Amino acid sequence: MKSNPKATQIEILNFSSRQMRAFHMSWLAFFLCFFAWFGIAPLMAVIRDELNLTKEQVGNTIIASVTITIIARLVVGWLCDKIGPRLAYTWLLLLGSLPVMGIGFAESYTSFLLFRLAIGAIGASFVITQYHTSVMFAPNCVGTANATTAGWGNLGGGVTQMIMPLIFAGFVGLGYSSFTSWRLSMVLAGALCFVAGIAYFFLTTDYPGGNRKDLIAFGELPRDLNEQKNSLLLAAKDHRVWALFIIYGACFGVELTINNIAALYFKDFFDVGLKTAGLIAGLFGLMNIFARTLGGAIGDRMGFQFGLKGRARWLFWAVFIEGFALLAFSRLTVLPVAIGVLIFFSLFVQMSEGATYSVVPFINKKAMGSVAGIIGAGGNMGAVGAALLFRSESLWWNDALTILGFLVVSLSFFAYFVTFSEEEEKIAKNEYNLAIENQARANKSTKPFLPLANFSKVNPMDILRIFIGCAIIAKGIYFILHMQMIEQFTEIIGPFENISAWLVVLAHTGGGLCLVLGFFTRPAALINALILAGAILFIHVKDGLFTQNQSLELSMLTLVSLCLIFWHGSGHFSFDAYFQHKKRS
Repeated sequence: MKSNPKATQIEILNFSSRQMRAFHMSWLAFFLCFFAWFGIAPLMAVIRDELNLTKEQVGNTIIASVTITIIARLVVGWLCDKIGPRLAYTWLLLLGSLPVMGIGFAESYTSFLLFRLAIGAIGASFVITQYHTSVMFAPNCVGTANATTAGWGNLGGGVTQMIMPLIFAGFVGLGYSSFTSWRLSMVLAGALCFVAGIAYFFLTTDYPGGNRKDLIAFGELPRDLNEQKNSLLLAAKDHRVWALFIIYGACFGVELTINNIAALYFKDFFDVGLKTAGLIAGLFGLMNIFARTLGGAIGDRMGFQFGLKGRARWLFWAVFIEGFALLAFSRLTVLPVAIGVLIFFSLFVQMSEGATYSVVPFINKKAMGSVAGIIGAGGNMGAVGAALLFRSESLWWNDALTILGFLVVSLSFFAYFVTFSEEEEKIAKNEYNLAIENQARANKSTKPFLPLANFSKVNPMDILRIFIGCAIIAKGIYFILHMQMIEQFTEIIGPFENISAWLVVLAHTGGGLCLVLGFFTRPAALINALILAGAILFIHVKDGLFTQNQSLELSMLTLVSLCLIFWHGSGHFSFDAYFQHKKRS
């Protein structure tokens, strides 16, 4: 058996190499775990009324959903060091699917609490995802790989806010009662996790060279059982691990908290409907499409320019700005402004998470699984601490968010405890240079592709793409605030007008974000162009040209712009160019 090197670049459309299969399967499994983990959150308004839960009991279930994950992440991190990520993920998915489906049998507060506690174990999936990409990708892109798989996986926590109400409504539409519908929705989520566990076993390997057991048998991995047993102790002795433990609690812990309370927060404080509240809450998680990747990519770039200390300094600024964004969001009472600030806040929450795990692979390579497990557990510990604020009957949720914002700002300074010795800096630099050389040979290039490097390369199409993306996002937010209007526009679809309205909103918000970042640029432009063409054909044409609001003329201009963007594709300043490693003028 011959050992394969770590991948030096991320090829999104490559499904054949072991590295990219691990990349895609790890984020997909993570996505399904988070979808199931937070599947209850957008349905809590229904469950709360059915089970007659008090505010304190709702707070207890939130705490339960994240508490066991602390222990699970510690155990799973150690298991990755001991048996490898492939078997660890397989068993987590298979066993974790059982309480997800089993919560359908809950008929009281106690049974519901216990099932939600057990479901929290699948939150440990994050640790395996980060371990698997850390061992599959080289230092020049490991931060980006970690951040992307984690970000796309975290997206499950946002998507479930949008999709679960639709699944619930679908079962109700089939004639089931609300009592049965939310239970069937969770059974479906659990079944998807079970299938993913089987797929993970057959489609992935532990390392680029093969599975752990085979590599040990061929002498390519050391058979050091004592080191495996002590990996948790090795990680725990390092003060940097605990600094990152606290930092991750200040970013991922906050994300978990917002995922759990966002729908109820917007429903109660802004008096919007359940569907609209779920959709707004989903926007928070939707930023995972690119935000966490951006945090990891900036971490890799800072590592290229300033070494390991550059990664740590970027981490500080990301968390620091996150805290101030949360403070601003907590004091807002105007819904459109609150949505805009929520998106900005979400951007820095997830960039902070990506920045954290661009540092993690360089802490202690002899105990990488345990390091990832302890730091990952910090995120859940932060969520437990934050949940205590929202459990109190005497504390308004917006005041709790304000307190949480001040805490995040304060905790950001722990990033200054993450330091590296000269020897560690030298080793990391040599590994980075070696990875760049391998990448250059593979790409027949003399230097790595680094996006956002030369502002002289910006062209008018870049500016047009970003402007149109921002305009479409603004229109998506407008639709969120006027869901009844968009549902009326889609009445011609018949029984599917509700789902069609949601798809239009998601295409605008998600597609607009993709256009701004140049991520999946052509598909985003095409989808929005098709939607706009339908709007012109069925809505605007009847008003004719030269109307008072000139809606047809503006829509035609936007449609032409989208077609040009689809034709041209993304420019140099885009995620598409970053992933394809191709410069475009």
